[in-house]
Amino acid sequence: MRRPALYSSSSKLSRASGPDPAAPAAAPPIDSLPATRFFSASNPRLLWSALLLLAVLLLISLSLSLRPMPRKLTQDDINAAVLKTLETTQLPSAVARAYDKIRPSVVRVTAYGKSKDGKEDVEYGVGSGVVIVDKGIILTNLHVVQGAQSIKVVFSDGLESTAHVTGLQPENDLAVLQAHKIPDDMIAATMRSTGDLAPGDHVLAVGYPFGIGPSASAGVISGLKRTFRSPEGKQDLRNLIQFDAAANPGNSGGPLVTMDGEVVGIVTAILNPNQQRSFVGIAFAVPIENAASAVGLTPF
Repeated sequence: MRRPALYSSSSKLSRASGPDPAAPAAAPPIDSLPATRFFSASNPRLLWSALLLLAVLLLISLSLSLRPMPRKLTQDDINAAVLKTLETTQLPSAVARAYDKIRPSVVRVTAYGKSKDGKEDVEYGVGSGVVIVDKGIILTNLHVVQGAQSIKVVFSDGLESTAHVTGLQPENDLAVLQAHKIPDDMIAATMRSTGDLAPGDHVLAVGYPFGIGPSASAGVISGLKRTFRSPEGKQDLRNLIQFDAAANPGNSGGPLVTMDGEVVGIVTAILNPNQQRSFVGIAFAVPIENAASAVGLTPF
C-alpha cells in the first residue's frame, strides 16, 4: 500500500497563503545582474579623458626613445678641458707659491741694548728668523742677537712678543729663540734635507732686508760645501750653501727655501770684495741639517 507524502505544517501554510504582500521584495540573484559597463556612450567625458591619458603616455614614451644618449667622456675630452683651463686661467708662479707657504713662519727679530747712559733700551740690530716648531721655537743667526739685553720678535700676523735665547751654535752662527707669546694659528716651517740639492736648483730667500719685509728674492743655488770667512777674519763657516738670490743686512737668520716652500738653509752671510754690506751676487746659508741639530732635532 503506497504511503502518502508527508509535509510540514509551515510548508503547507506557505504554499496555501502565497507571498506576504507586506514582505520586501527579494533581491534578484547576483548572477542574474547585467554586466556593469565602465565606458558607455552615456558618459563620453570619461571616455575622452582615458584616451587623452593614453595619448600623453604615448608621447612621453616616444620622446624618451628618440632622445639621444649622452656621449661617453673620452681622454681627449679631458685633455682639451685641462688645456682650455691652462690657457684661460692665470696660475701663480712657483716663487709665489713658495712664498705663500713659508711666509706665516718668518719673523722679524730685533735686538735691543742699553743706551750709553744705561737708562733705556735702544735698537741695535734687526734680522730675520723662522719658526721651526709651532710652540714658538725660532732659528736665527747668532750675530743678530749676540749681546742683546732684550729681544723682540714680530710674527707674520703682526703679533709682537719678547723672546729669549735657549741655545747657541757658534760654529754655524746660529741661535735658538723661544717666543713668550705666539699666534693662535702658529704654523711652523717644513724642513727638507739638502742631500739632493744641486747647483742650478731654484731657491727663495725670505726675510727683512734693512728691516723691510717680509721680502722675497729668488735665485738659484750656485754651489755647495762652501767656506766663508767673516769680514773681521775671526771665524770660518764651513759646509755652506752658496746662492745668488738677493740678500742684504736684515736677511740674516731668514730661511732659504725650495720652490716647494721647504727650508733647506738659514741665510747667514753675504760676500762683497769691497767689504761693504751690500749684495753683489754671492750669499751663503747654513744647511738646515746643522740648524736642526742646534735645536736637538734629528738630522734628516
